[in-house]
Amino acid sequence: MRIPLIAGNWKMNKTASEAAAFARELVQRNMTSPAIEIVVAPPFTALDSVRHTLGTGSSIGLAGQNLHWEDRGAYTGEISAPMLKDLGCRYVIIGHSERRALFGEGDDVIQKKLAAAFRHGLKPILCVGESLGQREAGHTTEIITGQLKGSLAGFEASQLALLTIAYEPVWAIGTGKAASPEQAIPVHRTIRQFLQQQWSGSLSQTTRILYGGSVTPQNVSSFLASEEIDGALVGGACLQVESFASIADLAQKRTGH
Repeated sequence: MRIPLIAGNWKMNKTASEAAAFARELVQRNMTSPAIEIVVAPPFTALDSVRHTLGTGSSIGLAGQNLHWEDRGAYTGEISAPMLKDLGCRYVIIGHSERRALFGEGDDVIQKKLAAAFRHGLKPILCVGESLGQREAGHTTEIITGQLKGSLAGFEASQLALLTIAYEPVWAIGTGKAASPEQAIPVHRTIRQFLQQQWSGSLSQTTRILYGGSVTPQNVSSFLASEEIDGALVGGACLQVESFASIADLAQKRTGH
């Protein structure tokens, strides 16, 4: 049984003090449940304040929004996997479309970042997705499998046990126009089939595949109604406690708890 994961990617929002106030509200809402997993990804500068506010043993997990593939060195402005681990992170987002488009990260760079995460026991959330032009041209499957092939090249199934994949159609991110479940579900099946063909049926059945892209409290239930979709990577809607808590609550209800 795959436990649903609701992850909030704060992107470049919230100072350390704003993040601590947000985390305090999350704690007050008692959003914990064994039926789902909740993760927040504050900016690097706010990770420590959020960790301390959530408190030791919090069931709400921390994620980095990115990392560098080396453990240390002359990489001004970068953050390494050991640094994230030391700040209490269990997860890290890798390959977000904004990193690909704005910072030129290709599959080879993403593969090295995944290797760093695996080396240090961080659980990567690997983002894949196609542009609107690629979808309209009928190239969605080709783009998604190509990104997976390049990003996951050379890894063993035992390493990929830590992996979560997020399908985030680029045309739905931050646009307010989410994909429909009818558009998303076939892509989730394609991802699962790829894992089965390249590694094993066991890996394909245990790997969580999230949907991301304009997820809101109003539409999340329609995605979570499908057994193919194991949660959500939430952007804008995670920046308000009320909407993020509502999404988590709806995910919990899906499990029957």
